[in-house]
Amino acid sequence: MRLYFILVFSFIFALQSQAQKGVSFPELSGETLEQNQVSLPESTLGKVTLVGMAYSKKSESILKTWYTPMYDKFVLKRGMFDSMYDVNMYFVPMYTGAKKLAYESTLKELRESSRKDLFPYILFYKGSMDPYTEVLKMEDKNMPYFFVLDEAGKVVYATSGLYSEKKMADIEVILDARLK
Repeated sequence: MRLYFILVFSFIFALQSQAQKGVSFPELSGETLEQNQVSLPESTLGKVTLVGMAYSKKSESILKTWYTPMYDKFVLKRGMFDSMYDVNMYFVPMYTGAKKLAYESTLKELRESSRKDLFPYILFYKGSMDPYTEVLKMEDKNMPYFFVLDEAGKVVYATSGLYSEKKMADIEVILDARLK
């Protein structure tokens, strides 16, 4: 019986993670810690874009598990073949509802942090969650969501939760296919 529930849960999760594939990423405008305005996907058209999104304190802390491995691979390009990847990358803390009140103070606090290397890649959003929960199926506020957008701004891969080597391998397969 336990195996049955695990199989059903795995199937439902697999269907949900693929539910976003092929949809256009909804417009999201925000500002980086460098005070640059970015509008996704408009500002990134013509280039594959990686987007990690979180809209609660818990999901933000889980999203941070993606920062270092993604930064190392796609910005520092530390791996043997990583230099062939030319992508945009943004991590998006989302300030919605009552959280909007903390937006300015959080921006100010983070701009004083020592991780200035991440400043261009952290994009702060303040607004409604509706377009993202509806179109991107971001229903669990305790989980971060991660998307790969093609050059036209359509979702070609979606996942959620903690960073894992398996998820990175899935992303690399998609990127490798786009390079051919």
